[in-house]
Amino acid sequence: MSIYAGLDVSDKTTHICVIDVEGKVLRRDVVASDPDVLAKWLHKHCADLVRVVLETGTLSTFLYHGLVGRGVAIECICARHAKGVLSARVNKSDVHDVEGLAQLARTGWYKRVHMKASATHIDRAALRIRAQLITARTSMANQLRGLLKLFGLRMGTARTPGRRAERLMAFYAQRPDLKALFAPL
Repeated sequence: MSIYAGLDVSDKTTHICVIDVEGKVLRRDVVASDPDVLAKWLHKHCADLVRVVLETGTLSTFLYHGLVGRGVAIECICARHAKGVLSARVNKSDVHDVEGLAQLARTGWYKRVHMKASATHIDRAALRIRAQLITARTSMANQLRGLLKLFGLRMGTARTPGRRAERLMAFYAQRPDLKALFAPL
């Protein structure tokens, strides 16, 4: 007998609904939002599992790759399309949403979303962190330039740390009383 499942994910818990080929609810449960826990639960309770459906969200990439790696036939669907289907239901709750997702898994009336590889997400995160560090460094350098102008020192185009240090030492020689203000923390 073919069975289908829907997952409604939140930060800490995931609602699961399992239905048969005719749409009858076989089992409902709430487990931790962890791929290992979800995979063990699905393997234990769903022997003839055909498809699991999961909406896009903050944890969808993590759960999708974790469940695929544990041998679960899972598909991630567009949350906006799922919202259109789920909004037709009278009662809006996690229990009803997960049942609607399971029904979508059974019927196949959804738009599948391509999930990028984990390495792609790691590369993108590294690039974002680098861009933030460059922005922070530039902002701090501009603030330092502005503060030093108050005391008559211009950094100019000192682009290397050695050149900046030379200019700061020259400034400290002129104004030793301000050395504590610009000392490293």
